[in-house]
Amino acid sequence: MRPSHPGPSLTGSSPRRRRTTTAGLTALVLAAGTLAGGPAHADEIPLSERVTAEAIEAHLLNLDTIASYNGGNRASGTPGYDVAAQYVENRLERAGYEPYRHEYEYEAWRAESPTVLSRVAPDENPYREGEHFETMSYSASGSVRDGEIVPVSTDTDDSGCAPEQFADFPEGRIALMKRGSCAFGEKVQNAADAGASAALIYNNEDELLMGTVEPGSEIPALGLTPALGEELADQADELRLDIEVDTSLTTERSYSILADTPGGSDDNVVVVGAHLDSVEEGPGINDNGSGSAFVLESAVQLAQQEDPNNKVRFAFWGTEESGLVGSNEYVASLDEDRLDDIALYLNFDMIGSHNYGRFVLDGRMELPGSGGAPSGSGAIAKIFEDYFASQGQVSEPGVLSGRSDYLAFMQAGIPSGGLFSGADGTKTAEQVEWYGGTEGELFDPYYHTAEDTLENINMDSVAELSAAGAHGIEFLAENTLPVNGVTPLSQPVVDLPRLGDAWVR
Repeated sequence: MRPSHPGPSLTGSSPRRRRTTTAGLTALVLAAGTLAGGPAHADEIPLSERVTAEAIEAHLLNLDTIASYNGGNRASGTPGYDVAAQYVENRLERAGYEPYRHEYEYEAWRAESPTVLSRVAPDENPYREGEHFETMSYSASGSVRDGEIVPVSTDTDDSGCAPEQFADFPEGRIALMKRGSCAFGEKVQNAADAGASAALIYNNEDELLMGTVEPGSEIPALGLTPALGEELADQADELRLDIEVDTSLTTERSYSILADTPGGSDDNVVVVGAHLDSVEEGPGINDNGSGSAFVLESAVQLAQQEDPNNKVRFAFWGTEESGLVGSNEYVASLDEDRLDDIALYLNFDMIGSHNYGRFVLDGRMELPGSGGAPSGSGAIAKIFEDYFASQGQVSEPGVLSGRSDYLAFMQAGIPSGGLFSGADGTKTAEQVEWYGGTEGELFDPYYHTAEDTLENINMDSVAELSAAGAHGIEFLAENTLPVNGVTPLSQPVVDLPRLGDAWVR
């Protein structure tokens, strides 16, 4: 999963109208007032029971082994990613699928050496990367010595968003801005156009700002904690900073892996995805080995059941950690007809967090940070919520903010949902009552670190979220009516004792 950042604005987007029921489709079957879902045949074991935590753990052990023998990670463009991809392809082929690779080019951004941000006047104080600041993804390289700071409308929600805010900006100064209503790339470009030597953006929430300035910046760009940002804003006339950023941008190639069920309607496809790559810092067994292992085992088990009503497309995305590249490139490659064939998208990005919660992606957009969910996304959320409730388990909405691979599908007007066990948020006392764990600690303290290993996976989280996820896949593989208005093509057998008011048996 990528670090949180506003990204492209989704609020106010106009999702394309999804396909509606066509003539000749059969009516919805209701049983005791409940939408028909689950196994197509009553004698089949539900997918939620066939996809076991033990099988997922075996996949995770294999992914962990692959990473440990290949440089300690599975990042895109590394041997670890290639071997992990071969593992996924091998398991899919053995289950009867014909996996294929979707290849693409992308601009790979890397920090070549640690970034320096240091106060040099009125006294010296080096700030710590990862604690006080982070280099924004796709920041340019650059060096600033004894730089003066100029706050840019930091008392407004649109700090740095309007070129006129830089009307009297002194060339060569450092622009200090506050996170707000526009994309970071827009702020940084406005600063560069005004002659700024660097851009500093501090968070409007109580955490370190980790962001991106895609598709790239002309000047160094750093994200700060709100405490450091406010300190710099308050003392801007007195402070001087040194900044040193060393990054590179190269054109590289990578790929995602996809596989379709042989059966099921070709024009009502349920896409189930997880990103296969890790960050370079570690093996990424929760982020996102857990989601990939779950999707893989779901594909293996679904292949052993009768053909679903709807085709299911399993996707293992590449280069998610470098900007959601694989999923974005895949969606961009589809023409209008092929996009319209996709009924919905389900995303599974981290389901084994050490200090976990049960988060259902917020398709109803109930949370302040959620936005842009196409119609039908709330119905996906309800399917997962209802399953958790049936197991006596609490679940909560998870912010639908654009930080994972569902973004491209939502922007294409495709209903989207999924599950998430938590990353860089902090668990409350009430959440400890619901899930167990430790109050005041991160949901995943090993997120994006070398310690994201199998030993730090919470298998209770894997078991609970994979059961709910498998239920959702199976439900929607049979019937997407509440999401996009399409009912199954197969005629259900309904044996009732009356025809209208008259008894027939």
